Amino acid sequence: MKLLLDTHIWLWSTLEPQRLGRRIGKALADPANELWLSPVSVGELIVLLRKGRLTLPNDVAAWVGKTMHDLELTEAPLTIEVALAIASINFLHGDPADHFLAATAKVFDLTLVTVDENLMRLHEIRVLQDR
Repeated sequence: MKLLLDTHIWLWSTLEPQRLGRRIGKALADPANELWLSPVSVGELIVLLRKGRLTLPNDVAAWVGKTMHDLELTEAPLTIEVALAIASINFLHGDPADHFLAATAKVFDLTLVTVDENLMRLHEIRVLQDR
């Protein structure tokens, strides 16, 4: 299965793995699954750092590079096709990062791994949740 990690899942998997539910933890650890990360999540990480809501053990570029390597993450391209796909999804909220993540999952046929209630309600994409 090809899994796109929502930003919080990516951060929890490296900084607070105890926050991951059993189902998601098992899916992330399964070597048969491909793990994907959107550059949108890196942007969200930088915003969290600037707001002081998160701290990292080293500089952001080194940390992102290490997590990409350690988790064997594939970078999900941010393309015009992804941006246009936002129009084909019926969002119940206005978070632009979530819009891009959902559209990325749709365009590249990925399963979005999230615990975000708003994303779990979308019918246009597949979601892996701990329920």
